[in-house]
Amino acid sequence: MRVRLLYPVICLFIWWNVSTPAQDPPKVQVTVLRVGKLLDPETGKSVSDQIIVVEGKKIRAIGANVSIPPDAKVIDLSKSTVLPGLFDAHSHLCMTVNAKRDAGSYYFTTLMDATPYRAIEGVANGQAMLASGFTTVRDVGNSGNYADTALRTAIEDGWVVGPTVINAGIIIAPYGGQFHLQPEKKDLATPEYLFADSRDEMRKAIRQNIHFGAKVIKIVVDDQEYIYSADDIRFMVAEAHAAGRKLAAHCWTGPGAHNAAEAGVDSIEHGFKMTDEDLELAKKNNVTLVGTEFTNRFMDAETHRIFVDRLRRAQKIGVNMAYGTDVIWTSPGETRGTLAMDQLTSWQEAGVPTTDTLRALTVNGARLLGVDKERGFLKPGYAADIIATPENPVDRIDTLRSVSFVMKDGAVIKQ
Repeated sequence: MRVRLLYPVICLFIWWNVSTPAQDPPKVQVTVLRVGKLLDPETGKSVSDQIIVVEGKKIRAIGANVSIPPDAKVIDLSKSTVLPGLFDAHSHLCMTVNAKRDAGSYYFTTLMDATPYRAIEGVANGQAMLASGFTTVRDVGNSGNYADTALRTAIEDGWVVGPTVINAGIIIAPYGGQFHLQPEKKDLATPEYLFADSRDEMRKAIRQNIHFGAKVIKIVVDDQEYIYSADDIRFMVAEAHAAGRKLAAHCWTGPGAHNAAEAGVDSIEHGFKMTDEDLELAKKNNVTLVGTEFTNRFMDAETHRIFVDRLRRAQKIGVNMAYGTDVIWTSPGETRGTLAMDQLTSWQEAGVPTTDTLRALTVNGARLLGVDKERGFLKPGYAADIIATPENPVDRIDTLRSVSFVMKDGAVIKQ
């Protein structure tokens, strides 16, 4: 009886597959960029009159005499300098402090803004970053209950347009996180932080983040009177690395930064109270400094001076550095992207050569984020993350404030 009932269905299936013509696969878009100057940020050198052939999401060919496919879409950038998309290694896309409502306190923001709302904020902030030329960002937490994972997967699945996101999930910290709690309101720091004081708690927190989609592990070392020791941090580095994740360490004090440098974290975030000894230790242990060089527009003059002085000393000592901004605020007439770019001012004040700044914005960021085999360089086979500026950034770094063309994974975002 079952065979008789299935017979018409089987016949219909066979008829449909025989009678329906095979569909040709969708044609891959080929885009050709005519480039005035092609800049390699790693060397600071540029070559003129180049052609970049982009097929689908990747670069297929680059050169002066590359043939142009007859069906290609041609974009003229012959009056521009072209370089890889930029990296912000310290972002908080899913947080925007509401200055009027929250008196400028991100603590109140985390209490007032629900995770779904923060995911939507992440979409808007990510698109603003992309429009300013940041094609890859590392989101280091403060995203509620994994809004950053939702944002990353939505971008990857094509639901929304945005930069490549390397996200941290929920920040791991000693009890209290970055807040001072009250005994009767102990839960106000969740889900913003995972408290981890014992080795078992540290391991569990790392594994929870990875389970819920974190691509990097972020810890807060020293925002309480008790701080993580070098051995604590070394343990978490080993756990993260065993799972194929890098570890970023928020360090706001000198002792915290020293412990992180001694433990050999992948990156120290902020680290503005690092001594020359700490910076030498970071260099010795291959630790990247992501200094979040706030300008004096959003920080008091003395603290800004300390940040710039540490940046100047780090550059002189030769610490590897990646550009990171930590922007969480708004300003009239500005976007998340333009505010992130504004921190170039601090690098200029510190006297960092433009070539070093460019490396921090591109290749150093790609290597820190672990995507340097696929992004951060303009080479055949790499993702077509490409930007253009009116002038050569080596000659005038401020031209990055006027990015005129953005391509992300082969799609033109801004022209």
